[in-house]
Amino acid sequence: MANPDATESHIADPTGGADRAADRVPPAAGGIFAQPYRAASPVMVTLVALFVFETLAVATAMPTVARALDGLSLYALAFAGTLASSVVGMAVAGRSADRRGPQTPLWQGLAWFGLGLVVAGLAPTMAALILGRILQGYGGGLMSVALYVVVGRVYPPVLRARIFAAFAAAYVLPAVVGPLVSGLIVQYASWRWVFLSVPVVAAVAALMVLPALRGIGPLPARGTAADTGRWRNFWAVGAAAGVLLLHYAGHRHGAAVVPWLLLAVAAVAVCTRQLLPAGSLRAARGLPAVMALRGLASAAFFGTEVYLPLLLSRERDLSPALAGLVLTLGAVGWSGGSWCRGRMADPAPVRILQVGQGLIAVGVIVVTAAVWPAMPVALAMAGWLVAGLGMGLAFPTLSVLTLELSPPELQGIHSSALQLSGSLATAAVLALGGSLFTVLVGHAPMLAYLAGFAATAALAIAGVLLARRVQPA
Repeated sequence: MANPDATESHIADPTGGADRAADRVPPAAGGIFAQPYRAASPVMVTLVALFVFETLAVATAMPTVARALDGLSLYALAFAGTLASSVVGMAVAGRSADRRGPQTPLWQGLAWFGLGLVVAGLAPTMAALILGRILQGYGGGLMSVALYVVVGRVYPPVLRARIFAAFAAAYVLPAVVGPLVSGLIVQYASWRWVFLSVPVVAAVAALMVLPALRGIGPLPARGTAADTGRWRNFWAVGAAAGVLLLHYAGHRHGAAVVPWLLLAVAAVAVCTRQLLPAGSLRAARGLPAVMALRGLASAAFFGTEVYLPLLLSRERDLSPALAGLVLTLGAVGWSGGSWCRGRMADPAPVRILQVGQGLIAVGVIVVTAAVWPAMPVALAMAGWLVAGLGMGLAFPTLSVLTLELSPPELQGIHSSALQLSGSLATAAVLALGGSLFTVLVGHAPMLAYLAGFAATAALAIAGVLLARRVQPA
């Protein structure tokens, strides 16, 4: 059993030596639920489960929401706007967690998350709903980075893959009940309750956070680390604005679209370069390649998942509950892959990432077959289970590599960068893909889906080819 004093001194000692002590802590007999971690682990897993439930429930309900609010043209923006605002939340949380500890961004994240849900649930128009989704995304960005910092500060390296696996396991129950419950609520009550029921649970979770994480203070910056990230909030706002500008450009017509599109692409590229470690955009060896692979995996998976319920409900005439089942299978596959990853005794990161990215590519390609009416819907379900398995292998591996390649005083900044990479890549793909989808879906719906799925499959294949670069030179 792990020495509880070692972990307690890790939490209390602000010198940074505690992190080295934590590295020497052997795995406890009870793993992540052993005595030193008994307070933090259940709370963090609960928060992840809550976030996953809401994400899958909203994805299931969104086709109905778009029809009810006459907002099909803004369908992709309801997702990309959330991702864009999460970019700002992640940047704020990274610097805040390194300087003041993770409790503040975690509390603030829960507050913004709940407020966004209320605004969306009461929205009279699609524009108002998107505002709520933006607030919700900002809160989610704060929370996600804060949780990563807690993992780096509390858990020794040997247990980090297991706690990330537990985060993925938290997908199972929400994945099973979330889309089904959401579909039933939409069918028999109102889509508004999909949003308005979650803040109550979020408030209870907020009351559990402070006691569980009390005592995790900031680490002193070493060398130039104190100045790292000073302009991150500015660049994050610029990146988020660039992503939203991509959507705006996509809904303009004629030659007028060109200057807006060029401005948006330039803004995203310049700001992303400032937010990620040097060399990330070209997948330089080591940490930059880890960042690049996170972006490729996220964009491939979520850029496909957003359109699956729409495809199955709009083109294949499935009920909201049945269309949401594909999201359940993807999350279950993700959980299973992460469970396997957490129990690998001596994992080879390159091989795991190659397999994971390959499974995502295979899953997207199989899902594409559902575009043709003659193909059984069960094929799409199976394909998305495979894609989820790939994400379950790839995501924990990238998260563990980020913490391993980061000095303790920069774990917040680098955890923020990892998640920024995923969110920016996904938001950009949704913005560009959403514009193309809007143009095509009215007169060539099959081509609209095929174009989007072909792009996301190509991103996953690129991840397979670049996986070797996560090994430092």
